[in-house]
Amino acid sequence: MATQSSTIDAASETRAAAVPSRRGGLAKHEYFWRDRQPWLQERGYLLRPRYRPDWKPSWLESGRPYMLCEDGQSTLMDTVLDATRESDGLLVTLKVVDTIVHPYEVEIAQFLSSEPLAQDLRNRCVRILDVLQDPIEPHKLILVMPLLKPFREPKFLTFGEVVAFIQQAIEGLRFIHDHHVAHRDISILNVMMDATPMYSEKLWHPRMPIFNRDFSGRAKHYSRTERPVNYFYIDFGLSRKYDPADCPPRELPILGGDKSVPEFQDDGYDVPSDPFRTDIYYLGNLIRSTFLNRYHGFGFMEKLVADMVQDDPEKRPTIAEVETRFDEISRRMWSWKLRSRLVRKGENILLSAVRGTRHLFRTARFISKRLPAVPTPSS
Repeated sequence: MATQSSTIDAASETRAAAVPSRRGGLAKHEYFWRDRQPWLQERGYLLRPRYRPDWKPSWLESGRPYMLCEDGQSTLMDTVLDATRESDGLLVTLKVVDTIVHPYEVEIAQFLSSEPLAQDLRNRCVRILDVLQDPIEPHKLILVMPLLKPFREPKFLTFGEVVAFIQQAIEGLRFIHDHHVAHRDISILNVMMDATPMYSEKLWHPRMPIFNRDFSGRAKHYSRTERPVNYFYIDFGLSRKYDPADCPPRELPILGGDKSVPEFQDDGYDVPSDPFRTDIYYLGNLIRSTFLNRYHGFGFMEKLVADMVQDDPEKRPTIAEVETRFDEISRRMWSWKLRSRLVRKGENILLSAVRGTRHLFRTARFISKRLPAVPTPSS
């Protein structure tokens, strides 16, 4: 370990001198990855050129704006970065976990990725491919996971695509709850998708998704109907696993990404509550804010979502009840409704007419190919 640290320190000094301090250069929060790049490569994970010892900013010679260069794309935080697994070229995500701050994250994430749980088709939890012990800070571990994409990008086109998402989200949360784990931080940031089936040629760039990985052009993609995708829950930093004999548990609030939880407001912040019921609120509010509040035509979901986000946690349905009710709702939906276009609230009339015409031709093509109205991934 001492040898590794010395090597990393030496490499850091060399790169600090080589990389100019100017716009587009490494930000301070990127030093974590720069300092560990040789060590990560020894373990089979290759970072983008920006973080390598021999990096020379390409825009200094090309004259292009740094923001239009692949190596000009920084990471937003020091805890998450994309990489390539050298053994097979798989694109992965590296996440740093401080075990002092989040002592249960790695254990729970590995549990949900373990066998035979990993083979369960209901398991919508991100897979843990590897766990690395940081060579400098002993209390930090690095999780290696498949590269995923925010579940809303590219955008949903039809009600059927949304139904497929909600179905998987409910199914995945039931799987988590059935194994006595409460997620405790479900939000738009912590639900992702494996978008690789949607991309026809080259995958997207993690920091600039409109471009492909090598910035040689725009990232072209299919729709979810043409290339169905799988959705996954990520980030188990606030999650807890409970003994079934002690359920339902009672926990003091832990604030996650969604700050609107009714039982966490005002005096409720000092009152223990059932984290499983809070998960129901989180999922209901995610559906409400992402779809019901943005698009016309989601009346079929209003009653179920309203029950999921009730102020009184004990009045909310369990995830098993949510699943049963949603299955009944989706079975009653007509094909024409499922294939209908999502129309944003407040959408311009002229723009709506143009998009509607395009959608008609697109739908005719999908029907001719016998693509299901509710896209279902093969696995």
